[in-house]
Amino acid sequence: QVQLVESGGGLVQAGGSLRLSCAASGRTFSDNYMGWFRRAPGKEREFVAAISASGGHTPYTDSVKGRFTISRDNAKNTVYLQMNSLKAEDTAVYYCAARTTITPLTSPSAYGYWGQGTQVTVSS
Repeated sequence: QVQLVESGGGLVQAGGSLRLSCAASGRTFSDNYMGWFRRAPGKEREFVAAISASGGHTPYTDSVKGRFTISRDNAKNTVYLQMNSLKAEDTAVYYCAARTTITPLTSPSAYGYWGQGTQVTVSS
C-alpha cells in the first residue's frame, strides 16, 4: 500500500552534512513508525533511526546519536534524516522503510515497505 522514494544522497567531505528525504504515497503513512537503515559495502543492513507516527519517539543507533536527526511531516507524507558531522564510516546506501509488524524497531523484518535506497558517500 505504501510506496517510498528516497532522495538527497550524494558525495560529501568528512565533517559535512546531508539531508535525506523519503516521500511516501499511500494512506497508511501516518499510522506507521518509519525507519532509516543503511547498508555499507560488504556489511549487513544496519538500523539507523526510527520515528513514531506522531514523532514523539525517535530511537537511534549509538553510532549516530548526536549527529543524525530523524523527523517527519505527516501532512507532506515525508520523513527526513538530517546527517551532520559525517564520517567515512557513514558511507552506505540508505533506505527508508515503513513499519508493518510489532517486531523490534531495529530489525529489518519489522518493516514491510522499502524504498530503493540512496547512496551516501563520505570522503576522508
